[in-house]
Amino acid sequence: MRDVRSILIFGVLLAVAASVLQSGVLLTFLMMSLYAVLLSQSWNILGGYGGQLSFGHALFFGVGAYTQAIAQLSWGWNPWLALPVAIAFGAVAGLVVGALAFRGGLKGSYFALVTLAFAEVARILAVSVSFTGGGVGLMVPLHASAANLQFGSRRGYLYVLLSFVMAALLVTAWLRHSRFGAYLQAVRDNESAARAIGVDPVRVKLGAIALSASFMAAAGACYVQMFQYIDAGIAFGPAISIEALVGVIVGGVGTLWGPVLGAALLYILGESTRNLFGELPGISMVIYGVVLVVIVMFLPRGLTGAGMSVRRMMGRPANPDRATERKEEARV
Repeated sequence: MRDVRSILIFGVLLAVAASVLQSGVLLTFLMMSLYAVLLSQSWNILGGYGGQLSFGHALFFGVGAYTQAIAQLSWGWNPWLALPVAIAFGAVAGLVVGALAFRGGLKGSYFALVTLAFAEVARILAVSVSFTGGGVGLMVPLHASAANLQFGSRRGYLYVLLSFVMAALLVTAWLRHSRFGAYLQAVRDNESAARAIGVDPVRVKLGAIALSASFMAAAGACYVQMFQYIDAGIAFGPAISIEALVGVIVGGVGTLWGPVLGAALLYILGESTRNLFGELPGISMVIYGVVLVVIVMFLPRGLTGAGMSVRRMMGRPANPDRATERKEEARV
C-alpha cells in the first residue's frame, strides 16, 4: 500500500508540474526523462526482478514502433487503435523469444547474447524488406490533434508517457508483493530450489518477459508518435538496449525507484554533455561507460543502495544492531 501511495504522489506531482510549466525546454526535459524511465522500468521487470539479463530489449521496442507506424501508414488505423496492438505485438515477440530461449535452458550470459542476436537479426530484416521502408525508414504524417495521438505541445505526450510509467511502476510494485512476484524472485535467486517447491520456472519467466516486452513496445509506439519517424537503426540498434539497462544498473537493479533515479540522472548527464561538447560522435556512449564503471566499482547496489555501499566501503555493518546480535550469538 505504501508503494501505491508513493506512485500516486509521484504521478500527481508530475501531472501538476506538466500543467503548470510553460517552458518548452522544461516540458521536453520531463517528457524525455519519462521516456527514459519507461525504457529502464521495462528492462527492470525482466532483468531486475526476473534476473534474466537482456542485451536485446531493442527488439521489443522496434516491434512496437514499427507496428505503430505500419498500422497507420499501411492499414489506415487510428493511432489510438494501433497503440494496444503495438503493445500486444511486443508481448508476443517477448513470448516467442522467451519460449525459444527458456525452453532451451538458456540463462545468464547465454540468454543475454541470444537476445542481442534476435535484435540484430530484426535490424537486418527491417533494412531488407519493403514494408518497413528499408534503410530509409517510415515517416508518419503530422496531423496534430489529440484524436490522432499527435499533440501541439510536449504536454500531451508527457501525459501519455506518465500514464505508461505509472502503469510500469504499479506492475513493479505488484511484483514486490504478489505471489507471482515471489515466484519470479525465487527463480531469480535459485531456479533449482524454486522448481523443487513446485514453481514452473519457464512459465514464470515467460510471464515476466511478456510484461517487460509490452512496456518496451509501448515506449517504441510513443517514440513514433513523438517524432513521426522510425528506421531500423533507431528501432533495433544497440543504443536503446544500452539506455534501458544502464539506467537500471545506475539506479538500482530490482528496485522500485532505482530505474527512475538512474534514467533521469543519465538523461541529465547526456543533455549536459551535448550542451558542453556538442554533437560529438559517440560521446553519450562514453558517458554511459564511465558512469557504469564508477557505479559498479563504488556503488554496486546503485543509487538506491548508496547508503549500504558507503557503509561497506567504510567497514561498517549495514545493520549494526543485527551485527552485534550475531557476535553475541557467536560468543555463546
